Amino acid sequence: MQVTANDLLAMYEQMVRIRVFELSLPPLYEKGYVIGTAHSSIGEEAVAVGACAALDKKDYIVSTHRAHGHILARGANMSIILAEIFAKASGCTGGKGGSMHVSDHDLNFPATSAIVGGGINVAGGIGLAIKMKKSDQVCLCFFGDGASNRGTFHEGLNLAALWRVPTVFICTNNQYAMTLPLHKNCANTDISARAASYNIPGFRVDGTDVLAVHEAIEKAVERARKEEGPSLIECTTYRLSPEHSLRVASVGGMNYRPEGELEEWWEKHDPIKIFQKQLIDMGHLTNELVTQIEERSQKEFEKAVDFAMKSPEPVPESVFENIYV
Repeated sequence: MQVTANDLLAMYEQMVRIRVFELSLPPLYEKGYVIGTAHSSIGEEAVAVGACAALDKKDYIVSTHRAHGHILARGANMSIILAEIFAKASGCTGGKGGSMHVSDHDLNFPATSAIVGGGINVAGGIGLAIKMKKSDQVCLCFFGDGASNRGTFHEGLNLAALWRVPTVFICTNNQYAMTLPLHKNCANTDISARAASYNIPGFRVDGTDVLAVHEAIEKAVERARKEEGPSLIECTTYRLSPEHSLRVASVGGMNYRPEGELEEWWEKHDPIKIFQKQLIDMGHLTNELVTQIEERSQKEFEKAVDFAMKSPEPVPESVFENIYV
């Protein structure tokens, strides 16, 4: 698919929306509005936006505990998502799931899993259902580098490859499994190379380059739609948020990164700065438009905060709703 100037600007604005959303959450957590915890996707915006832009509306997405960026990139209502994070009745799961269980069935975003690697087999199952229905949909599955060392990774990719299901597996390699650096938990730090074990394509792309991500996912989606089976895409990026989660940050954080590493990534590898420069150089973006997009995103978030704060708490009886036996 040819990407137009309007497409590029839409992708940039989605990245800015996600950044504004994530940067604005910590103060709300400190004030007690965020129930439970939340995991920021700052620095991973290019992966979320590039991947979701390569899908059709009919396609499915399965995400992880770090899902805010994915569901916003899919086009979810920011107010509904924030209300869920605040555990309000107007949230996407009625306030029952919180940050780690956001969803939107109207957008074919049926599930996020708080369990590391927990969505891999779910996404494979959705792919199998698509194949059995003989539709031309695909399923996109996000997971992190830490999840690639779980048994579900092997089980899920092996069966998906064996049955040639239309699921695209995306590893967002942000360099750390909570606090454990990649080189200390992976014997082969090229996670995409594992695709060869399942006889499927595997590619590693720069996860700070939204266009590179989009191109790689678009090819994998096209392959899946042609009934040629799954692919494994590794997007190398970095978690620019200071800590693994807002809860960890609230207790003083953990000292696990080399001195200066975080600052260097902010300076040289911020995906929004990179894309902003690309668009300005291409003549599609101006400093004035940058300011307008940032202000528009900030107003959207402020509206979402107002909606979430004014939304009612779930009634006790709702605990028995949507329970299946």
